[in-house]
Amino acid sequence: MRPEARLGIDLGGTKIAGVVLDHGGRRLAEARVPAPRGDYGATLGAVADLVLRLEGQAGRGCSVGIGMPGSLSPATGLVRNANSHWLNGRPFGADLAARLGRPVRIANDADCLAVSEATDGAGAGARVVWAIILGTGVGSGLAIEGRLHAGRNGIAGEWGHGPLPGPGDDERPGPACYCGRRGCVETWVSGPSLAADHARRHGGTPTAEAVVTAARGGDAAARETLALHLDRLGRAAAQVVNVLDPDVIVVGGGLSRIPELIAGLPDAMRPHIFSDAFDTPVRASLHGDDSGVRGAAWLWGTETV
Repeated sequence: MRPEARLGIDLGGTKIAGVVLDHGGRRLAEARVPAPRGDYGATLGAVADLVLRLEGQAGRGCSVGIGMPGSLSPATGLVRNANSHWLNGRPFGADLAARLGRPVRIANDADCLAVSEATDGAGAGARVVWAIILGTGVGSGLAIEGRLHAGRNGIAGEWGHGPLPGPGDDERPGPACYCGRRGCVETWVSGPSLAADHARRHGGTPTAEAVVTAARGGDAAARETLALHLDRLGRAAAQVVNVLDPDVIVVGGGLSRIPELIAGLPDAMRPHIFSDAFDTPVRASLHGDDSGVRGAAWLWGTETV
């Protein structure tokens, strides 16, 4: 029997957000709670409780989709690559399904961004949507014809943990990454990385927001940091575009609120694109912080390809 509505959960590092959408995308209920840290059982319980709470608010049964850091291994069903490390190696999908007494669908949070924006967001109507997250971490997801493309091994879009293309002498071996490597794209183009790079070059302990504000005010050091950040982002994104050639690039995460990055990214990519023509639009996510939770809900009804 078809569920009466779709429920999505965005499991973040500091909060768990949930929404219930009807089949036309109308919001029926929403809520958010703090995310337990370092405690797998508490995290599982908080997600299950939020699902039941939202169904009570909406007054109807729902399909359940979950967006989370990392992903489920297709080989073992266990969580892998999550920066919420207490989830790694755990059967989160199976445990949650058992707790709720129904199947659930789980995808990486960047995959959920792609599904949301391809369904009714900044990528609606485009055949191939590449959605990238630039925030505390760096990731991306791919939607084709409005449907999630997770890939054979469930890692499509994992560009954050490859090496920065074309590194200069001062970019080798690069900062240490939590994944165990050095110089990953995430260590160069995330929000914390922007702030850390400024501190390495100019001292102080600024936030990314403070660097951007200073650059807008004409501060030469901050403008240099922002320009270098955009150059690195352009190199990293162009490598993916040369392989994928998407119809639109949608940017989400905290750094998507920096108009200078959105506006400057095409020109930053262009020297590294293997083509005499490059007109791919780059757009900020239409649904902003809601994209993850909306995309989780849309995991039911937009099958993977």
